[in-house]
Amino acid sequence: MKKILLILIFTILIACSVKQKGADGKKGKDGANSRIQITQNDIKVSMEYLASDELEGRATGSEGIEKAAVFIENYLKKNTIKPYFETYRDTFMLGDIIGYNIVGLIEGNDPQLKNEFIILGGHYDHIGTGKEVNGDTIANGANDDASGTIAAMEFGKYFAKTKTNKRSILITLYAAEEMGLKGSDHLAKRLKENSLDAYTMINFEMIGVPRASDKPMAYMSGYNRSNFPPILNKYAGDEVIGFFSRAKEMNLFMRSDNFPFYNELKIPAHAISTFDFTNFEYYHHVDDEADQMNYEHMASFINKMIPALEGMMNAPTKEVVLNND
Repeated sequence: MKKILLILIFTILIACSVKQKGADGKKGKDGANSRIQITQNDIKVSMEYLASDELEGRATGSEGIEKAAVFIENYLKKNTIKPYFETYRDTFMLGDIIGYNIVGLIEGNDPQLKNEFIILGGHYDHIGTGKEVNGDTIANGANDDASGTIAAMEFGKYFAKTKTNKRSILITLYAAEEMGLKGSDHLAKRLKENSLDAYTMINFEMIGVPRASDKPMAYMSGYNRSNFPPILNKYAGDEVIGFFSRAKEMNLFMRSDNFPFYNELKIPAHAISTFDFTNFEYYHHVDDEADQMNYEHMASFINKMIPALEGMMNAPTKEVVLNND
């Protein structure tokens, strides 16, 4: 009996020891550490709504983008992500058109570092309609940029649940990107006026399709403007972010929602994409549909990015700095 009791105690101690380690082998409070997996199904559910015909291509000022805004607000609320402003909406005017950025806050858990902010975002608008193909004129914008919007939302859900971020995070979804980066420009200026201590910004732009197997999973626009890529890869433990020569040739750094934050806040602000103009033929096309997205790839990318973001946002000093390029 005594021998059986000792075996039971030993087994319980071993089980507790295992429980205290996460998927990366590090100790954690609840056994999962911070390695909760983002699922393909969660991504697909959001995609099938945001890229549905009901939203009519999500043109800024339309009824469809209003539905998208409400969906995103409800998602943030459900996942205990608080509004950064009085409400989730950062409102701006473009002539007679009313636009809304959606901004959520996940407060950092470190007494000092929580005053520094990481901005994660993507644009949730699209072009509304496009050239008719087989009777279809709705440009649903699944890859562009419901995919990036969903990535930012999933990162928000993850960090709101795990509370592993020492620095605070803003989850920012922009309208009027397709009208010339108007939404992100408005928000960047407003954050500057509020004297936000912004550290870095990452814009997720078209991450719904995989690159060729011989290339890094994703690339970063303005690759040489900061040391962001090697820092993220260090914490990811893999070359998730690579160099794409055409990004500079096509001036992608200045053509997406990262640029206003770089321009106004003078911080490392880049776009990350897996669309490289060779792997998806439906850019601004009515066939940019939910059923064209690769959900296994999207889940893999988001899950690989989590330790990269976590490492960067929890480092004791601001490791990511602008280069003199």
